[in-house]
Amino acid sequence: MSEPPIGLSVHPVAGLPEFTPGDDLAAAVAAAAPWLADGDVVVVTSKVVSKVEGNLVHVEPGADREAARQRAIDAETVRVVARRGPLRIVETRHGWVVAAAGIDASNVAADSLVLLPADADASARDLRAGLARLLGVRVGVVVSDTFGRPWRDGLTDVAVGAAGVPALLDLRGEVDAHGNRLETTQVALIDELAAAADLVKGKLAGVPVAVVRGLALPVPEHDDADAGARPLVRLGAGDLFRFGSRDVVDGRAPAERITPRAGDLDAVAEAFRVAAAALPEFPVVLSYGRDTDGGVDVHLTDAATQTTAIALGAVLGAVLVHLRAEGWATRWEPVSTPGASSLVGRLWLGADGGPAGGPAPLR
Repeated sequence: MSEPPIGLSVHPVAGLPEFTPGDDLAAAVAAAAPWLADGDVVVVTSKVVSKVEGNLVHVEPGADREAARQRAIDAETVRVVARRGPLRIVETRHGWVVAAAGIDASNVAADSLVLLPADADASARDLRAGLARLLGVRVGVVVSDTFGRPWRDGLTDVAVGAAGVPALLDLRGEVDAHGNRLETTQVALIDELAAAADLVKGKLAGVPVAVVRGLALPVPEHDDADAGARPLVRLGAGDLFRFGSRDVVDGRAPAERITPRAGDLDAVAEAFRVAAAALPEFPVVLSYGRDTDGGVDVHLTDAATQTTAIALGAVLGAVLVHLRAEGWATRWEPVSTPGASSLVGRLWLGADGGPAGGPAPLR
């Protein structure tokens, strides 16, 4: 019988203790996995790292644990990306965009909450150095956590820290079997390692560490050349969804866009055009009129009702997102319109960082 081709293998590290603050993680892994060899990748769940480093929130007896969790989320959040009821998707101070700031209440005592490690890359480097000292092996280390994915049900483990293994396998410029040059392909290598390891760790088995063997990749010679997991973070100009859960798509190149100037009402007309194209399900037509002091009057073509008000909110929200993405500061002033007047409000513009007219800041 022929043997299958050699590939990767994933091995659970059994026999590890219940970790507490101050425990020696490297010593525990070395004792449980003396069979570690050069080239192995050790994948450890972030919860264990946070426990030994004491990155926990203590919940007082009788206190509301969920209220404590919400306060912890506030403390770890630098930006709320999306919200629905008590659920928040946020950007943490580490740069990760994750539900509930990655704060975990599972597999931990009822009087505690587990935060993400303060610096998971540094934690990975420390564990790697400890294993080299104790076992004389040169391994990679990945610190993993469980994330959801936009537009996909289910959870998977991803990397939040790494050492001794590249975060991305960059194939740009390579040529495939058909002669096509790869233009954008970068494989999230440490995410794939984290997900593979979770197949043997599981969520309920109490196995927080696994080893992936057979990965033949060069590793950084020195820690100062090791970027850790940071190359995975896509924020700033690369973030297509920075302005909320319903972004307006604009296909023009930056050089073709209108340069913001206070009082430039052509930008408003363009924003309404893009919003109407993005939200065809809302049968509301908006008109605007030029005002002598630089504001834009917004009108409904139909009588104001609950339905038209909801639709107006959706379209106006898309307009504001578009204008903000184009570099405008905006202020919205609702107008109380007696009788049959169609005027519902006034939109004021200013260059981003500069003044926008009108009395009421956008909320």
